[in-house]
Amino acid sequence: MQFSTRTSPPERMRAGCALVPVLAGKELTDGGKALDAAHGGRLAKLIRAGDLQAKAGSTLLVQLDGTLPRALLVSLGDAREASAKSYGDAVRGALEAAGKLAADDALSLLHEAPVAGRDAAWKLRTHVLVGRQLAYRFEQLKTARETQPVRPKRVVLPVSGEVSGAAAVVAQASAIANGVDMARDLGNLPANHCTPGFLADTAKKMARELGLKVEVLGVRQMQALKMGALLSVAQGSDQPARLIVLRYQGAGAKEPPIALVGKGITFDTGGISLKPAPEMDEMKFDMCGAASVLGAMRAAAEMKLKINLVVVVPATENMPSGRATKPGDIVASMSGQTVEVLNTDAEGRLVLCDALTYVQRFAPGTVIDVATLTGACVIALGHHHSGLFSPNDALAAELLQAGRDIGDTCWRMPLDDEYQEQLKSPFADMANIGGRPAGSVTAACFLSRFAKGYDWAHLDIAGTAWKSGANKGASGRPVPLLAHFLMTRARS
Repeated sequence: MQFSTRTSPPERMRAGCALVPVLAGKELTDGGKALDAAHGGRLAKLIRAGDLQAKAGSTLLVQLDGTLPRALLVSLGDAREASAKSYGDAVRGALEAAGKLAADDALSLLHEAPVAGRDAAWKLRTHVLVGRQLAYRFEQLKTARETQPVRPKRVVLPVSGEVSGAAAVVAQASAIANGVDMARDLGNLPANHCTPGFLADTAKKMARELGLKVEVLGVRQMQALKMGALLSVAQGSDQPARLIVLRYQGAGAKEPPIALVGKGITFDTGGISLKPAPEMDEMKFDMCGAASVLGAMRAAAEMKLKINLVVVVPATENMPSGRATKPGDIVASMSGQTVEVLNTDAEGRLVLCDALTYVQRFAPGTVIDVATLTGACVIALGHHHSGLFSPNDALAAELLQAGRDIGDTCWRMPLDDEYQEQLKSPFADMANIGGRPAGSVTAACFLSRFAKGYDWAHLDIAGTAWKSGANKGASGRPVPLLAHFLMTRARS
C-alpha cells in the first residue's frame, strides 16, 4: 500500500473510492463537504438517514458517479473531536472496508478530522502506519497465496497548502513502516531460515543498499575479545555465532553516536534448562530484539536522519548438546566479570552483556538494548506495553514520550539497587538469575552492571514483539518507538 499527498481539491481528483470522515454522526469535514456538493448532496442525505453506525470505524458505502464512482462514509465516533484511539479505529475500519472493493486507488480525507491533542503530522503518520500494518503479508514460504491482493494499492491524501511538510511526514512514516515490515519478516522466518549467518547476510545487504558500514565478527574474533558470556550460549549449537555491527553516519564525526543493541537468539530451546514443548515453536521470535534494531536502522537511514547510529546484534542459537553450557558453570564476560549460570534459559542477558561492553569502543552517548528477555515482563505488563528500565530519568522520559507520540508504548519499571542483592553468587561475581520475584527487574539489574560509561536504557519486549494464537506473528514493535526517538534526537 503506497501513500502520497496531493494539493488538488478532492472534488477534482480521480479515484476508485473516497474515504470520507463523519464527525459526531452527522458532520462532514471541509473536503467532505466539497465532495458532497460535487455529487448533489448525496453524502449528507445518507448521513441524515441514520444508516451509519456511531462506533468509530463503522462505514457506509455510497454509490456516486463520474471520476469518483463510490465513497465510504467513515464514523469517527459520537464526538466532534475524535480521540487518538477513535482515529486509529476509523483508519483501520475504512481501509479494511475499502479492501473489499475492486478499487486499486483511494482518496482519503480521514486526516481532516480533528483529533484531541494531535496535530496534522500525527494524523498523517498514523494513517500511513495503520495502512501499512493492514497491508502486511508474510507468504514467502507458501506455494500458493491464501489471502486476497492488497487493496487499495495506492492511497492519496489531499492536503491544503497550509499543511507544511505533509509529503515529508508521509515519506518518514513510510520509512518507519519499511523498518517495521523488515522486523516482522525477520521475526516470522523460521529458525532453519533465519540463522545467525542469515542475520549477518541481511545486515550486509542492507549496508550495500543504504550506504552503511558493516562488520561481522566470527567466533575466533569474539574469542580474541574474550566474549565468554556470549560464546557460552553459542557453544551448544552447530550454527556459528555472529556479532553484527552496522554504522550510519548522518551527523559530524565528533557527534557521539546513539547505539542500539538487539538480542539475536535465532532459536531458544532453553539449552540444558530445556523449555516445555508447548509453543516452543514461538522461540523463533527470540531474535525480535535484533530484528527491531535492524528495522530501526533501516528507518533512520531511509529518512537520512542527522544523527550517528550504531547497531550491534549478538546472534546465536541456544541449543542443548554435549558441548552446551551446564547449570552451575561459571563463565567470564568481556568486561572481566564472572557469571555463575544457574539457568541456561536466562541466556539473553549473557549475549547482551558482552555486546554492551563491546559497544563502549564507539564512545556512544546513549545506548538502548532491546530484547525479548523475560516471561516475567509479560506477567507484569501483558501485551500492551514494553518494559522500560533505565537509571537515567531524562532518557526514560524521552522513550516514554516517543512511545506515546507514535502509539508504541512502554512502561517504566524499577531498577533499585536493592534488587541487585538477588544476583549474589557464592562462587562468581554474580548469578545470571535472581529467583522468581521481580524476574524482569533482576534481569535488567544484571545488564546494568555492564552498561557503563554512557546513558543506558533497556526495553524488554517479551510481551509486545509477537502475537500468539490464530493471528500468530511478529508485530514489528518497538521499531516505531525507536524510530520516533531517533527522529526527535535528530531534531534536537
